Parts: sequence; structure tokens; C-alpha cells
Amino acid sequence: MQPSSTKPRLSFWQLWNMSFGFFGIQFGFALQNANTSRIFSTLGANPDELPLLWLAAPATGLLVQPIIGYLSDNTWHPKWGRRRPFFFLGAVFASLALFLMPNSQALWMAAIVLWMMDAAINVSMEPFRAFVGDKLDASQQTAGFAMQTFFIGCGAVIASLLPTIFTDYLGVSNVAPAGAIPDSVRYAFYAGGTVYLLAVLWTVFTADELPPEDMEEFQRERSAAKGLGHALAEILGGFGRMPKTMVQLAYVSFFTWVGLYTMWIYTTASVAENVFGTTDAGSAAYQAAGNWVGIMFAVYSGVAALAAFILPVLARLTSRKAVHMACLAIGGVSLASVFQIHDKQMLMLPMIGVGLAWASILTMPYAILAGSLPAKRMGYYMGLFNFFVVIPQIIAGVVLGFVIRHMFDGHAAKTLVLGGASLLVAAVLTVFVTDNVRRQK
Repeated sequence: MQPSSTKPRLSFWQLWNMSFGFFGIQFGFALQNANTSRIFSTLGANPDELPLLWLAAPATGLLVQPIIGYLSDNTWHPKWGRRRPFFFLGAVFASLALFLMPNSQALWMAAIVLWMMDAAINVSMEPFRAFVGDKLDASQQTAGFAMQTFFIGCGAVIASLLPTIFTDYLGVSNVAPAGAIPDSVRYAFYAGGTVYLLAVLWTVFTADELPPEDMEEFQRERSAAKGLGHALAEILGGFGRMPKTMVQLAYVSFFTWVGLYTMWIYTTASVAENVFGTTDAGSAAYQAAGNWVGIMFAVYSGVAALAAFILPVLARLTSRKAVHMACLAIGGVSLASVFQIHDKQMLMLPMIGVGLAWASILTMPYAILAGSLPAKRMGYYMGLFNFFVVIPQIIAGVVLGFVIRHMFDGHAAKTLVLGGASLLVAAVLTVFVTDNVRRQK
């Protein structure tokens, strides 16, 4: 592992610049999370079809992130560095997809654009995780991931509120014409595409990268790594070489992301049915529910942004896994409670608990993981860890449609109880994780 003494301690503003791109990435990701089910439903999808349509997101992550991690580990350009070329290319294509998504004229088109959007988001997002491991020693890694979480929260708050802002303050129509997306959603995606590109460019042009310590050895290893066969062998072979901590975190991640996937897919349908009294995706009430879910998601994202600076302090006083376990448990109970709430104002309370869980999910596992990984394979292993983020979503996507149709009688809100229970299982499994740095200096 690369000695921490070779990595200079970064200032607050250096941490800010290297993380600011995540503001744009999460801008796009939040628009996707809050509005994709709404777009699919508006274009004619039934509730039990939503999980399969959403499979584009985890499937592209499964394919893209390990490959991008491997490629970025073996990339070095004197001007662009190792990770920044991938930041830039991913941002360009993600921004294009954000402009295309709300102009989808049919369900199949929206599904294809979702594939493109998520692939591009993954291209720019995965190297950001490795970027922290590249530039920061163990004493600053938790702070680095916390700064990313802060920008993730800030970007998600604004992006989630955009349809409501356009509707309530700018007079943009929130009505869905037959077979079309409301103007409020379209303009929100246009703004998101612009912010995504500009924020990532800020990091590309204001942050630098540390070159490999031994450039000659790096060049030899890069030459030996050429070829698709070698790349695939390295990627697949990594499963057998995963550090113990990574294996333990994989189980936690599995149940965590089943819960999150359930929330992102079914919150809009749940709120529309339980609170706004409709299942008709073309109705004004359903579109109002969609805007309200954007506000709910803004609340949990805002809580996550604030908690990003509190959780590292709590981790120093206790331990990172203790903080993560507590936050997952709070989030699980909070998500499950949405099923029992029929007043839209009261829905903000569980979002506070979900926000605490989200802040920890984006910070603690990656900080724990970074301390157990070899420095020269940081991008690859961060990408490989994404398997345990996307595989549970794929399984949930295949299973949830059957569950809601045959076990829950089509009531989407009941799936949120299942998602909350999954987060509680993840909290219990966190007990068995070995953290190589129990107390942060």
C-alpha cells in the first residue's frame, strides 16, 4: 500500500475543488431518481413494470464501473492525469442524456436513454471515489468522502426541487399532455444537464493529480495490461483477491441497496396512492405527487449534506462502523414508516432518518474500504465493489414486480416496508465488518 507520508495534507479548498464535480453528478443522479418512475408512468408503464424498466441503471453500473476503474488505474496523461479524462467524458455524455430524457416520445425511448444516462454517470462517478484514495492519506479519507457527500446532498436538494420551483415560482406547466412529459420536468432536466457539465469541468480544471511514484514501473505494468483478454481476466479474477473487509462490506451493501432501489422506484407511486388518492399517472394529482416526492427527496438529501460534517466527528468519538450501523437502523425504520403516513407534511419526518442513512452510505463504507485497498488498484477495487451495489438492484428489479403484483395486491406503498426491513438487515451485518482504522486521528 502506498505510504501515507507521500501524500501531502490538503487544505479545505483543495478538498472542495476535488469534490465539487460530485455536485453536478448528483444533480443528474437526483433528477433520475426522483423523476424516472414518473416519466415511465406518464408514458404508460404499469407499477409492476417499473422495476424491470429501472434495470438499466444497475445493469450499466455492473458493466461500466469495474471496467472504468481498471482503465483509470492504467491511465496517465501529463496534463489530464489519471481520473480526470473519465470525469470529462462521462460528463459530456451524461449531460446529453439529461437533455434527451424528458423529450422521450415512447416508453422504449425513455428506457434506452436511461441506459445511456446511467452508463455516462457511472463513467464520471466511479473515478471520483478512487480520486479520494489517490490523493488523501488515511487521516483525511473520511473527510474527503464526507466532502463528496456534502456536494451530493447539495446537488440532490436543488435538483429534486427543480420541478416544483419551475411550477410554483416560475409558472411552468406541470400538466402531462397525452403521451408527453410535463414542461416542469423537461426544464428541470435541461438545467441538470448544464449544471452537470459545468460542475465536473470545475474539478477537471482546478484539481491536480499525483503521478505514479515509480513511473517506469507504472509504464511496464500498463504495457503488460494491454489487451481485452488480460483486462477481463484481471477484472473477474479480482473477486478471489478481495480483502476481508471488502467481502464483509459486500453483504452490508447488498441489503442496503435493495432498500434504496425500492425507495427510488416506488416512492412516487406510494405517495400518489396513499396521500394524493390516485393511481392514474396522467392525472393532475399524480403529477402533484411527483413534485411532492421531489421535495421529500430534497429533504433527505439536505439532511445528508448537513450530516456529512457531523458523521466524521461521531466516527472519531466512536467508530465508523458504529455510526454506519446506527444510521442504517434509523433509515430502515424511517423508510418503513412511510407506509403508515397519509398526510403529506408528515412525510418529511421519515425523510430525516433516510437522510442520515444516505449520508452514512455515501461516506462510511467507502472510507472503511479505502483503508483496506492497495493504492495502485484503488480505482479497480472501487469499481469492483460496485458489483455489490448493482447486483442487489438487479435482483430487486427482477423480483419486485412479482412481489407487488402477487403478494401486495398492486399496492406500491407496501414495498417501502420491505425496503426498510432490508436496511435493518444491513445494519445488523455491519457489526461483523472489520475496520482497519477504528478511531480516526
